Amino acid sequence: MCVIMLFNYADQLTYKEIEQATGILAVDLKRCLQSLACVKGKNILRKEPMSKDIGENDVIMLNDKFASKLYKVKIGTVVAQKESEPEKQETRQRVEEDRKPQIEAAVVRIMKSRKVLDHNNLITDVTKQLQSRFLPNPVEIKKRIESLIEREFLERDNADRKLYRYLA
Repeated sequence: MCVIMLFNYADQLTYKEIEQATGILAVDLKRCLQSLACVKGKNILRKEPMSKDIGENDVIMLNDKFASKLYKVKIGTVVAQKESEPEKQETRQRVEEDRKPQIEAAVVRIMKSRKVLDHNNLITDVTKQLQSRFLPNPVEIKKRIESLIEREFLERDNADRKLYRYLA
């Protein structure tokens, strides 16, 4: 709204002038200007050069030919840019960290009820229990089991190393 109101005082403004006048962050301002100038049929503003991207030196002006039958016009915002590769990696890492306690809790719940269970059945049961939330990686389940062994929630059977015993 404040971007449109700037055109009460000027016929055309550059991107930099709008940015200085409003003080809006560059990412948000570009999204706002894209939704006002680049959406087909609802382009209240025009920009030179006409393209999807908003550049630093683009000139933006009111679209004199804009007309609507509605009293109020709804302007949807353009979807934010996709995550970059480092951001995706960081997000994945955070998700993995958040899943660790869930995997451990599932292992403890299963072992608490069964007391003794072999490795393959434990992996299967944990996967079944967590599949409604996410599909756990068997390697990650194994790491969580090792962590629980280190913290003495579980122990390996002395005779058969594939068997786990619950300690309480």
